[in-house]
Amino acid sequence: MKTATSEEILAIAAEEIGYHEEPGKRNKYGKWFGKDGVPWCMEFVQWVYAQTGAPLPYKTASCGELLRWYQKNQPDCIAKTPIPGCVVIFDWPGTRYDTDHTGIFEGMGKLTITTIDGNTSNESEGNGGWVERRTRKLSYANPVFIVPRELEDDMDINKFIEEITPAQVYAMACKLDGPSLYKLYTRLEDYMAQQPLPTSWNAQEELQEAVRMGITDGSRPMVPAKRYETAIMVKRSVKKR
Repeated sequence: MKTATSEEILAIAAEEIGYHEEPGKRNKYGKWFGKDGVPWCMEFVQWVYAQTGAPLPYKTASCGELLRWYQKNQPDCIAKTPIPGCVVIFDWPGTRYDTDHTGIFEGMGKLTITTIDGNTSNESEGNGGWVERRTRKLSYANPVFIVPRELEDDMDINKFIEEITPAQVYAMACKLDGPSLYKLYTRLEDYMAQQPLPTSWNAQEELQEAVRMGITDGSRPMVPAKRYETAIMVKRSVKKR
């Protein structure tokens, strides 16, 4: 399966900022899609992904249809935590529909979300005729995130670690349900289990001492100990003395 990186998606979308439709809602995204002269926010998103060679798996001009397709066919792509370049479906307060508009996710603050949208403007959120970068309050946007399988996350982890705050980490974790949190924890455990012991100090010698004392069997030494495991290790260590 061909994939696109977050950087590719956002670069293509950003190049389109400033584009304006012609009279009668005619625009190049509608021409490309084959259905011109209609609200085109989803056609813009579809066009951006197609330009990378990794088009979305379901071609539709409807926000609602795309969301329902993912809910039925690839529900794992409906994400609580977005990544740059993913698809955002908006639900404006007080409207008849819960899928009012769409855009491409760029970033999020504590209370805001920033996207690059087609067919938007300050005068009309979801039918404004421009491609623009928009920042909205999360409480107003009510976003649903779709992270397509065609999107490869190329996040600069060093930059991410430097910029993200503990409060933001906590806020993201609070959005996960119990099973999702446990899945995240076990994935972190599995990752740490594959890491080698440090070589900058005598970790191997200390591990062997812990094995001799019966504190550990020596397997998965880089996995953080749970609270009950720590208590048992302390108890065994005291007994050996």
